[in-house]
Amino acid sequence: MLKPYREGFILEVHVKPRAKRDEIIGPHNSRLKISLKAPPVEGKANEALLKFLAKKLGLPRKKLTLISGLTSRQKSIYIEGLGEEEVRRRLGI
Repeated sequence: MLKPYREGFILEVHVKPRAKRDEIIGPHNSRLKISLKAPPVEGKANEALLKFLAKKLGLPRKKLTLISGLTSRQKSIYIEGLGEEEVRRRLGI
């Protein structure tokens, strides 16, 4: 779910688009399952995911980068600027 990478961590997620609300569901096959209201079209779900995580982590949006899974539900996000324990605490994982 969380792997050290450069100056931060890679968070591996499984996204469920077109949900009733934006929320962290919990672990899902070694990834963090997150539901989003945004549809999976024209990058809307990707941007919604990054904004949602930035808010949960208390980081500026520019500190999060989608590094894989542009058109997939399986995504990897690089989080810069927080330690592993702090990321886990803020996301409740």
